[in-house]
Amino acid sequence: METRTTASAPAWSHDRNLASDVDCEAFVRDIYDQYGPLLVRYAARLLDGDWHKGEDIFQETAARAWKHARFLGTRHESLRPWLFTVARNLVIDHHRARKVRPSEHMAVEELDTSRDSTASAIDAHAVSQALAELNEQQRSVICLMYYLECSVAQAAEHLGIPAGTVKSRAFYAVRALRKALEKQGILGV
Repeated sequence: METRTTASAPAWSHDRNLASDVDCEAFVRDIYDQYGPLLVRYAARLLDGDWHKGEDIFQETAARAWKHARFLGTRHESLRPWLFTVARNLVIDHHRARKVRPSEHMAVEELDTSRDSTASAIDAHAVSQALAELNEQQRSVICLMYYLECSVAQAAEHLGIPAGTVKSRAFYAVRALRKALEKQGILGV
C-alpha cells in the first residue's frame, strides 16, 4: 500500500530511511509523474526537437533510476539533478553514435525506388551469410552497435566488457564482414 504525506509530495520524499524498503514501482511512477514532461522536453530540446527520441531518452533515464532506486530513494534532494545529468549523458551518447553512424534523412520523394524488393532480399541474405562467418563476439558487437544502434558504452555494459574492447571488436568485426562480403562478390575489392 502506498502512503503519501501530501497530495503533491512523491512517495520517495518521505523522511523515513528508504535504503532498505524503497517501493521501486511507486518510485518510478513518481519520476514519471513529477519529472516526465520536464525530462522529455529537455531531451527533445537537446535533440533538435525530436520528441520521439526525447521520450526514448526519458524512458532510459527512468530505467536507470529504477536500477538505482535504493540509492536514490535516500537522496531525494539530489534526484532532479541526477535525472537531468543522466538524460544529458544519454543525449551526448546519442549524438556521438550519430557521428560514427550518421543516418541519412531524405524526403520520401528523393528515395531511390529503382531497387526492387528482390535485390534488397538478396543483399540481406548475403549480409546474413557474411555475419554467420564471424565469430560470436564479433557478431554480438555488430548486432548491438549497427542493428540495435547501441552506443559503445551501452554495448560495453550489455556485454560486460570495457568500452575499448567493444571498439576493438567492432573494428575487427567490420573488417571481417567486409572480407566476407568481398568473398561473396557483393563488395568490390
